[in-house]
Amino acid sequence: MKSNKTEHSNKLGFLGLIVTLGIVYGDIGTSPLYVMKAIIGANANLDANYIIGAVSCIIWTLTLQTTVKYVLITLRADNKGEGGILALYALVRKSKKKWLYVIAIIGASTLIADGIITPSITVVSAIEGLKGLNSETPVVPISILIISLLFIIQQFGTKVIGKSFGPMMVIWFSMLGILGLKEIFVFTPILKAFNPYYAIHLLANYPSWFLILGAVFLCTTGAEALYSDLGHCGINNIRVSWIFVKSTLILNYLGQGAWILTHMNQLTESTNPFYALMPESFLIFGVIMATVAAIIASQALISGSFTIFSEGMSLNFWPRQRIKYPTEVKGQLYIPFVNWFLYIFCVIVVLFFQTSSNMEAAYGLSITITMLMTTLLLGFYLKTKKIKTIFIIPFVSVFLIIELSFLTANMFKFMHGGWVTVMLAGLIFCVMFVWYNAREIKNKYMQFLEIASFYNIISDVSKDETISKYSTNLVYLSKANYKTDIEGKIIYSIINKQPKRADNYWILHIDHLDDPTTFEYTFEKLIPGTLYRVNIRLGFQVQPLINLYFRQIIDELVENKEFDLTSNYPSLKKNNIPGDFRFIIIHRVYNQNQGFNFKERFTMNIYNIIKHLGITDTKAYGLDTSNVHIESVPLVVRRESKSKIKRAETLME
Repeated sequence: MKSNKTEHSNKLGFLGLIVTLGIVYGDIGTSPLYVMKAIIGANANLDANYIIGAVSCIIWTLTLQTTVKYVLITLRADNKGEGGILALYALVRKSKKKWLYVIAIIGASTLIADGIITPSITVVSAIEGLKGLNSETPVVPISILIISLLFIIQQFGTKVIGKSFGPMMVIWFSMLGILGLKEIFVFTPILKAFNPYYAIHLLANYPSWFLILGAVFLCTTGAEALYSDLGHCGINNIRVSWIFVKSTLILNYLGQGAWILTHMNQLTESTNPFYALMPESFLIFGVIMATVAAIIASQALISGSFTIFSEGMSLNFWPRQRIKYPTEVKGQLYIPFVNWFLYIFCVIVVLFFQTSSNMEAAYGLSITITMLMTTLLLGFYLKTKKIKTIFIIPFVSVFLIIELSFLTANMFKFMHGGWVTVMLAGLIFCVMFVWYNAREIKNKYMQFLEIASFYNIISDVSKDETISKYSTNLVYLSKANYKTDIEGKIIYSIINKQPKRADNYWILHIDHLDDPTTFEYTFEKLIPGTLYRVNIRLGFQVQPLINLYFRQIIDELVENKEFDLTSNYPSLKKNNIPGDFRFIIIHRVYNQNQGFNFKERFTMNIYNIIKHLGITDTKAYGLDTSNVHIESVPLVVRRESKSKIKRAETLME
């Protein structure tokens, strides 16, 4: 079984570039809806130096943070073509720095929190444009309706509407550039913003620099998506299409700045320079396009969240969830729990903040943390690639300074709404942290035995007709990484708990790998005709549909004459009937009286609560519930008792 992943969108070409525009740039492409509006609100005294300096900050933030860090450098850190913070973690987790998982789950948690606020702020910002035609437009109800429809259609897949994403974003970015260019011709001094002097002058001379920097950061919030979508689009498509995207974004920001400087006396608290660029006759079309772009941006974040949670499950960061595949489009998946979790919180955010201006305070803080975590992991990745420390330290230091500056600026938003995304990220982080550590605790106390020492007794049990036959084929899911080992709980199940006679015993091991797309298996005969081991090797983006894969393996073994599937019951064998299969899943049950220390008890108690968020192993592995048996054994911690009970003399009445 080998993966034959082929993605036309990964090839550099016109089609690949169009697809990339539809997948990658929705978030960063909708930033002009609210960035300049936030900058106006960050300072009460507006003048030419302020506006030109703010636009200069935007230009150089897009250049340093997005172009240099992500497009030129970070995209190189691919895990066999896949990107994103969890893919980056998978590249470095084999290092001796075991604590790197904390950085990874902080980054993943804050990225998911950003995925909650993005649909809310982009859709609300788009609908607010209708207030230019009717000030009584019910923005909140319309926004919730659009968000509701967006999340409802996820279960049916987005194949049909997804085909139009690329062309629609071409129209969107072209519109941004043309609208901006029109205003630049009206006020050409805005071009001074290309000079970084004006950005430095702004930050050095305005007391509210932290508010300004917090608003400016919103222009680059979609940069992480460039990296996360690497596997869908390919590095060359992202780099080439970014030239077009960045050009149109800068033109639009320059145009908005030019409009502000020529309409200083017309500015009000509700003025949005983005819509002010549009002639009144163009406004309805502009709002429609902004809404479409907001939906595309939201769809990208929703799909990205599905991918993050899916990878998190494979990397042991999140409880297993039911995953569906609504279309035949490769890579498209749907996780019901995640979908409705995101939906509920998106609606809560819209109802709580009401306007995009209020949401700006909540937006940006969490994604700044994601970028910081990516920078740290990238530093360790460069070290694994044997890059000299003398080059790594300056690179990491520069971007840590930039991102810490943005984080400091965004921290001033905390009490004004930033706490919302921090709280959401914190909740997700706690689940990931506890789940990972609880599994580590369980693995710590797992007992492995040398399987060869049990060959004789397993063979004898298989032939002992005084023991009722349990199944023709008995399959145990094992966590033993080596073919020489077997968990003590499996031997206990076969021999001690209830002797289980079968014609064939199967040890089935699922090996989750650090690369994304590996899809293969190995087969070994441990006891010819009696005991077999199958090792299924899955990349962290391959779903563990074990029942399906195991059937494919059996069919291939039968075809190669390596295994006889025919039942050994005489009546069934006579008629060439295949033998039955039964799966055994053994759960180790935690009991707090088993001698754990305080930290382990606390972790396991929380684990017992959050495990209800997930589904059973039977469902997670796609097993047929009719032929699965669940056994429970204690998670035993063997410790010597300090006292020993004594036998008393028989008492006479």
